[in-house]
Amino acid sequence: MNKIKLAGLYLSLSGLLKDLVADGLLSQADANSLAAAQRGQDEALLHPLEIIAARQYSHPQTNSPLTLQALSQWLADKAQLQLAHIDPLRINVPAVTGAMSFAYAQRYGILCIEISPQELVIASMEPFDCSWVESLEQTSRRNIRRVFASPADIKKYTVEFYSLAKSVFGAGAADSAKGIANFEQLLEVGKLKDPDAQDQHIVNIVDWLLQYAFEQRASDIHLEPRRDKGKVRFRIDGILHLVYELPDNVMTAMLSRLKILGRMDVAEKRRPQDGRIKTVAPNTREVELRLSTMPTAFGEKLVMRIFDPDVLLRSFTQLGLVDKDHQHWQAMTQRGNGIVLVTGPTGSGKTTTLYSTLKSLATDTVNVSTIEDPIEMVVDDFNQSQIQPAIEFDFAAGIRTLMRQDPDIIMVGEIRDQETAEMAVQAALTGHLVLFTLHTNDAPSAISRLLDLGLPAHLLKATLNGVMAQRLVRTLCTNCRLEVIPDAAAWQELVQPMTVSIPEVIYQPGGCLECRNTGYSGRQGVYEIMPLSKPLLAEISGHGDIQSIREVAGKLGVNTLRLAGAEKVAAGITSIAEVMRVTPESGR
Repeated sequence: MNKIKLAGLYLSLSGLLKDLVADGLLSQADANSLAAAQRGQDEALLHPLEIIAARQYSHPQTNSPLTLQALSQWLADKAQLQLAHIDPLRINVPAVTGAMSFAYAQRYGILCIEISPQELVIASMEPFDCSWVESLEQTSRRNIRRVFASPADIKKYTVEFYSLAKSVFGAGAADSAKGIANFEQLLEVGKLKDPDAQDQHIVNIVDWLLQYAFEQRASDIHLEPRRDKGKVRFRIDGILHLVYELPDNVMTAMLSRLKILGRMDVAEKRRPQDGRIKTVAPNTREVELRLSTMPTAFGEKLVMRIFDPDVLLRSFTQLGLVDKDHQHWQAMTQRGNGIVLVTGPTGSGKTTTLYSTLKSLATDTVNVSTIEDPIEMVVDDFNQSQIQPAIEFDFAAGIRTLMRQDPDIIMVGEIRDQETAEMAVQAALTGHLVLFTLHTNDAPSAISRLLDLGLPAHLLKATLNGVMAQRLVRTLCTNCRLEVIPDAAAWQELVQPMTVSIPEVIYQPGGCLECRNTGYSGRQGVYEIMPLSKPLLAEISGHGDIQSIREVAGKLGVNTLRLAGAEKVAAGITSIAEVMRVTPESGR
């Protein structure tokens, strides 16, 4: 890093070691050892704090590790500056990179992280150097507020932000009108064409997009065209976050690039299409992406669902399926025949539950086969088929074919019509275990839905092992969750109409660097598991009275989704607000 060295302004390793010893954070022996080890070494590439943090020292009194974060907090306090955490999801990259040049940012070890009409917030890795402040105030015509940030973060994001901005600028240099799918198309004669999908700038942007999504634990990537720009959003822990806004022609080129990678028809923009991409994440694990395009008023919208094997194939404990819920689920799925239903809306974790269950059931002694639309994740442990409506290979035809394939366990992606439901029942009657999904609010509603599809009540009684409804709740960050005394009214609203004792303490979200100040990190399932015992089977009739089924299930100890969520709240896993957000009213 090329810098103009001014006496006393820039940090040195020897000076920091001396101050750490004086403040009691480092022993003199450790300081001497590090100084001797670094003598003659080139320190140009590493910040002194990074050199110290790499040795993994511990505080002499508290034995707490001297991490880069801890050392950064110590130095920020010493310089009387706020310690800022650079969260890329909260930064307007085009705006902050326009505040100064890349060369200027590198020269002084600074990065703009926030911009307003009156002020620039500048993160610096040299807290005592103010030589750049006056000139930047003059050129930006704004006040400067200095903060300190981890030098590793500043170096990483300076490169990432400016590289991305350069690629977007390069790709967007060829301005153009929208394509044919834009309802508000305006013909501008003489304009250049859209950037090519194989242009290196576009390749760089798409690579950044995928890598960034993997780093941020995104489950979905949305590329959404608007009137004069495109929006990129990530779904993280079930919540959408705006990541970037792009020029409309850059968005179009990105879509074309992704359609090429997904082996889709680039020229076809009027009809929805599906595709797949298999890629390698930064940690070298293979990740699959399922692509879906849809024409909108301003062009094609693309959604990519990310299927990470580490997430899709998880243990039951990781899923949150424990104790009596796990026992009931095992009893339902380890029977040799019958139907097991998993129900819930899109994005409620049904696929993850089924894949994890099939992986536990798939041994060398059984034939496990699936019919899906589409195949979510290719797994070596069982046989997977994808429906092809264009050649009349639908779910019903798939089950009919599987019946001649000597199956033991069949998983059907979704029951959508009477014919598929009847074929699933026939498979169960002939000695096979059939697992499939439905879209209903709770477990009792699934029985009513099957009756509405035209299944006779007597066949349902003969084949149904049980139903499980599920939702995903965000789990509290264990690093910052706050212990509180529960509000009686809020608790009663959660568990009504049941009488469930109020726990002495519960937790609510806090906010820290680990969870990006959301208070939540990760998700876990809440389950309503309803095994079909004799009292419940007696309630199944052609009339499909859901309320009577709910009441009997409650008497048998079947928890509603909200009651299951209340158990997670009492265990400190999630919050009341989160359970209320994702679960339906109990109906009992």
